[in-house]
Amino acid sequence: MSSLVQGLIKSLAMTVLSEVGDNTFFATAILAMRHPRRPVLFGCLASLTVMTILSAFVGWAAPNLISRKWAHHITTLLFFGFGLWSLWDGINDEGDDDEFAEVEAKMDAELKAETGTTKKNSKAFSVTFFGEWGDKSQLATIGLAADENPFGVVFGGIIGQALCTVAAVLGGKSLASRISEKIVALSGGVLFIAFGIQSFLSTVES
Repeated sequence: MSSLVQGLIKSLAMTVLSEVGDNTFFATAILAMRHPRRPVLFGCLASLTVMTILSAFVGWAAPNLISRKWAHHITTLLFFGFGLWSLWDGINDEGDDDEFAEVEAKMDAELKAETGTTKKNSKAFSVTFFGEWGDKSQLATIGLAADENPFGVVFGGIIGQALCTVAAVLGGKSLASRISEKIVALSGGVLFIAFGIQSFLSTVES
């Protein structure tokens, strides 16, 4: 399997399992419920595309700032850490549905003063961008780009983000309320652990 395809598949799988059911997914669904879907979709997709490209660039640059060997080891630890974190979240999830309600209440308070298509686009962009900044999927994208073909990581990330965003916009609350955060967290944890094992067993290119 080529490095490009491997990076794309890994990034796509990681993005979908990280984004489905998280706060940004809920926020996108709520924005689409409150405003016309098209500006929300465009704003969120633009934000996530920019975030994916920036994250992949940071990951690509990392081996040039530190040795490739250290970048590889850090990425491996990152995958194992995120895997254990996700598994812990999944195991301790009690099926509480309050998260969507909390995000909905917060978004309603912020959206009261928003009017006009431009503001709706910018609101969708800013909510998504800052919601993703520093979260698990962004850091995992940085790690993947440091270890895999960055173009594959970007393409896979954008495809994954687009799938999740379209699902959130079209599905709205009915879809969001049916998502089992426990299953998503456990599945994501298993995936990250698998990435960690694969990274640990792979050789480091000099």
